[in-house]
Amino acid sequence: QVQLVESGGGLVQAGGSLRLSCAASVNIFSVNAMGWYRQAPGKQRDLVAAITRGGTTNYADPVKGRFTISRDIAKNTVYLQMNSLKPEDTAVYYCNARVGGYGDDYWGQGTQVTVPS
Repeated sequence: QVQLVESGGGLVQAGGSLRLSCAASVNIFSVNAMGWYRQAPGKQRDLVAAITRGGTTNYADPVKGRFTISRDIAKNTVYLQMNSLKPEDTAVYYCNARVGGYGDDYWGQGTQVTVPS
């Protein structure tokens, strides 16, 4: 069982920055990948950024060049640095851990990010 706790969401003006944190209850180097997803009202949950065990990162096109995913293995924490925020970035952001041979998914409780238009 993996527990994930997100923090760092809030309200920020367009053009501003936020850093989200996701603290995991396990050694994050032992999981296949960790990622950030987001879900806006009435929309599906979409991948924002992910980092594999080996450190490879990938980003959704809308956030490339603005968001950066990183990790601190010693702290079992993954971060999402979000710069140049736009109103369309408004959503609940969820941390995800994909674990094991079957790729079981674990989710945090979500943190709200609001960028007023």
